[in-house]
Amino acid sequence: MITTPGLPQYGAAVVVGLIVLLSLKEILSASGHWNKSLNSSFNLAIMPLLLCFGMIVVFTAATIIA
Repeated sequence: MITTPGLPQYGAAVVVGLIVLLSLKEILSASGHWNKSLNSSFNLAIMPLLLCFGMIVVFTAATIIA
């Protein structure tokens, strides 16, 4: 398999994981089980995926423009 250097091989997994975690956070925040530690745990898992997603968008945009 040949990939372009810098192209994330697991981009789809990052996007799916981010969507799942954001959905779970939204659903649980509306329930009675939500607390500060749960919020911190979700933020800890979401932030790296959000940064990866942002880099995927930047790389894809740069590829299209160039």
